[in-house]
Amino acid sequence: MVQRVQVRNITNDEGNRLLRIVRRSSGSVVTWRRAQMVLLSGQGMDASRIAEVTFTSSDRVRDVLHNFNADGFESLAPKYGGGRPPKFTLPQRQEIKKTALARPTDHGLPFSAWSLPKLADYLVTKGVVDDISHEGLRLLLQQEGVSFQEDVLSLMELGWRSALDSMRRLRQFRCARPCRGGRAGGGPGRAGASACSP
Repeated sequence: MVQRVQVRNITNDEGNRLLRIVRRSSGSVVTWRRAQMVLLSGQGMDASRIAEVTFTSSDRVRDVLHNFNADGFESLAPKYGGGRPPKFTLPQRQEIKKTALARPTDHGLPFSAWSLPKLADYLVTKGVVDDISHEGLRLLLQQEGVSFQEDVLSLMELGWRSALDSMRRLRQFRCARPCRGGRAGGGPGRAGASACSP
């Protein structure tokens, strides 16, 4: 029978450190995901359930837990050197852009808008990239002509603008018909003001 893989007992200090890593929105997505797996295991969740929650395989979860048991926090960091950021291939860049421009609900996710951390996590989970920082993702999207905040704001403004335009058209329609006083567009003695009843 296969023995159940669990993380070793975690001290309060280690638990707090794991929580800080998981709650932080900057840094490596790989480190964040590994810390999340270790934290969930420390709370008693089994490897198969952790795999479901973190959208990865049970084997991957077991590897992370074994590595953490052997090497501690050093095992959470990705094992590649520093230096120049990774270059993404054209197909990777196209897939990142396509995913960023799509709605999360199109991918079966339970939220309506991407954030950089959510998008980075999704791209790593789906195997589009091995690892990407939030800042690296922001820069890549900027190079591809996709600006997260501006796109969200422009959609919001478009919604507000179209609602305001509809209200203006309705107001113009109401004021274009004859009003009290017999004139369109203004009541008696009120230049430019509408005497129309709403």
